[in-house]
Amino acid sequence: MEYIENLTFDEIEVGQTATLVRTLRHEDIQMFAVLSGDLNPTHVDPAYAKSAGFRDVVGHGMWGGILVSNVLGTEFPGPGTVYVSQTFSFERPVRVGDTLTVTVTCRRKFEHNRHIVFDCRASNQLGEVALAGVAEVLAPAEKIRLPKVQLPELALRETKAARFEHLIRITEGLPAIPMAVVHPCDRESLRGAVLARDRDIIIPTLVGPEARIRAVAEEAGLDLAGIPVVDTPHSHAAAEVAVALAREGKVAALMKGSLHTDELMGEVVASATGLRTDRRISHVFLMDVRTYPRLLFITDAAVNIVPDLATKADIAQNAIDLAHTLGIAEPKVAILAAVETVTPKMQATVDAACLCKMADRGQIRGGLLDGPLAFDNAVSVAAARTKGIRSVVAGQADILLVPDIEAGNMLAKQLEHLAEAVSAGIVLGARVPIVLTSRADSAETRTASTAVAAVMACRKAAKAP
Repeated sequence: MEYIENLTFDEIEVGQTATLVRTLRHEDIQMFAVLSGDLNPTHVDPAYAKSAGFRDVVGHGMWGGILVSNVLGTEFPGPGTVYVSQTFSFERPVRVGDTLTVTVTCRRKFEHNRHIVFDCRASNQLGEVALAGVAEVLAPAEKIRLPKVQLPELALRETKAARFEHLIRITEGLPAIPMAVVHPCDRESLRGAVLARDRDIIIPTLVGPEARIRAVAEEAGLDLAGIPVVDTPHSHAAAEVAVALAREGKVAALMKGSLHTDELMGEVVASATGLRTDRRISHVFLMDVRTYPRLLFITDAAVNIVPDLATKADIAQNAIDLAHTLGIAEPKVAILAAVETVTPKMQATVDAACLCKMADRGQIRGGLLDGPLAFDNAVSVAAARTKGIRSVVAGQADILLVPDIEAGNMLAKQLEHLAEAVSAGIVLGARVPIVLTSRADSAETRTASTAVAAVMACRKAAKAP
């Protein structure tokens, strides 16, 4: 057990010193801004800081003062100390990466009231003074030795808006693509299309009952200026018209609005008039999970209900191809089941083994496959090691191939609602990418999904002869 112990007034001598060494991190600056509410862009906005002549954001002048308080309160004099006053001058900015050495020296003692005046100084790694001044405290009269209080761990988390921004940035440098938005007759589906338009990700065409669409826009305060609306009597007709626009090459992608998935996908897979290719159609959720170090692809959680082995092979290949499109050269595919061993009574484990052998024989290309793997072994290196699993995929999966739609849907929604994941949803294997999100999803989720569709459509256009 660690202890914290003070020096009493009588134990401290004039000229006695104590030091503390600490390196400033980005997280320290952000934490101070969160706690104090000080949003000075010199401290929190790298672009502004550079325009102001700094290499990067700089720490608040109080950073050195905080370290002085650390010394006085925990070590010299330590527990029982009461701060009386301080006067500091801040000689130069402290930058991220600077290592401060704080020195506190007893200058004078007052016997009548147990006050001590300390000279305080903080210097960076070059020996340059960043802070100088004095602090006066009421020193403790009695010796105190106590166990260190176990404080909770503090961690900064990006806002959902910032994490959605990471997904949207994949479209930087790409032209906006024409996209048909199918039956956007509620606020979030229509707002998602408008947000994607405003971010220059898509050039939307709204397909659905025009009067309803414009009523929703007016109620939500959305500007539809310049956005064409193809009037249809109902959602089924909207799906039919939108699919026809894609089939005729008038739009490069589709986006589901406030209609049932079955209505849209029924038109997409129609044998005579749909958007089928020789590849099985499947769905991928791309999820940014706070506690996972990479983007997580979950497939298939929306289209194929109980896929057989051949369908799972196409599902895997679709997800691998999407990962390539997004710059992941050799994605790791974890084929999920309830256990890690092949068990004939559990079809998911048999399928997993077959899929791995198919990858060995080149029937699934471009990724590293392993399975069966339970969820914990797929995403946790520690869990995999505990169970003795040796695998380049275990604990580092990019793609989670689920046994069926029920498992996938529950997994995706648990991550979203319990782990604060942000997600994008996309349908693969059709002639054009299809943004397919839940009707309960936010406009930001829909906008992030259009970004994925835009990258896919642009890559496809670039490959066209």
